[in-house]
Amino acid sequence: MASLKELKNRIKSVKSTQKITKAKQMVAAAKLRRAQAAAEAARPYSQRLAKVMGSLASKVAGSDSAPLLLRGTGKDERHLLVVVNTDKGLCGGLNANIVKAAKVKARELIAAGKQIDFYLVGRKGRAPIKRDYAQRVRQEYDTSAVRQLGYTEAEAIAEELVAMFAAGQFDVAHLVYPVFKSALAQDPTVVQILPVPAQAVVADAPPAADAVVDYEPDEETILGALLPRYVRTKLFTALLEREASEQGASMTAMDNATRNAGDLINKLTIQYNRSRQAAITTELIEIIAGAEAL
Repeated sequence: MASLKELKNRIKSVKSTQKITKAKQMVAAAKLRRAQAAAEAARPYSQRLAKVMGSLASKVAGSDSAPLLLRGTGKDERHLLVVVNTDKGLCGGLNANIVKAAKVKARELIAAGKQIDFYLVGRKGRAPIKRDYAQRVRQEYDTSAVRQLGYTEAEAIAEELVAMFAAGQFDVAHLVYPVFKSALAQDPTVVQILPVPAQAVVADAPPAADAVVDYEPDEETILGALLPRYVRTKLFTALLEREASEQGASMTAMDNATRNAGDLINKLTIQYNRSRQAAITTELIEIIAGAEAL
C-alpha cells in the first residue's frame, strides 16, 4: 500500500498534468475556430471550380487531344497514395484512422495486382506506414516547420505530384485525408486526384441548368490551365481539412484527458484521506493502550 507521502506526490503530479491538458484544450479550441472557418470558406470555391471543370471535362473526356492530367497515361498498374497526416500528436485516434484508411486502400490495390507507392505529408503518419511499407515510401513532404499551412504548401506538393505523373512514375494517385465534420467527428476519405476523373469532377460539382457555352480559347487549352489548379485546390482543401480535424481532435482528446485526471485526483484523494484516517486511528489506539498500561 502506498504511503501518505507517495499519495500526496502523485496527487500533485496528476494536478500538474491536468493543468497542462486544460491549457492545451483551450489553445486547441481557440485554433479550431480559425481552422474551421478556413476549411468551410474553401469548400464553396472548390465546389465552384469543380462545376467549371465538370462542364469542360464532359466535352473532352475520352478524346486523344485531352490534357494528360485528364486522359491519364493509359495504364492502371502503378498507384501512388498521398497520405495527409498531422505533424503533432495528442489528437486522439485521428492519425491512426488516417493510416488505417491508407492501409486498407493499399491492401485493396495489392490484392488487385497493382503496384503501390506512398507520398507522405506530415510527420505522424510516417512511422506506422514505414513499419509495413518501408520500401514503398517514394517521397515525403515535411510541414513541421510551417507555422501556418496555406496555398504555398499545396502548390509545392501539387507541382511535385504533377511532375512525377508527367515523368511516368505512377499511373494513378489517390489522396487520403481527414474531412472535418465536428470536434467529435473527423472522417478519413480517399479520393483520386490524378488523373483527374471527369465523372468525379462532375459529381463534386453542384447541379446547374443546361446552357450553351462558347469557349475562347478551346476546351482543351482551358483545361490545360485549370487541371493543375484543380489539383492544387484539392490539396489545399485537404490541408485545411487536416488543420481543422487536428484541432478538433486535439480539443476533444485534451478534454477527455482533463476529465480523466479529475477522476483520478478524486480517487487518489479518497485513498489519501482513508490512509491518513487509518494512521490517526492507529496512533490513538497506541496512545490509549500505553496510558492503560501505566
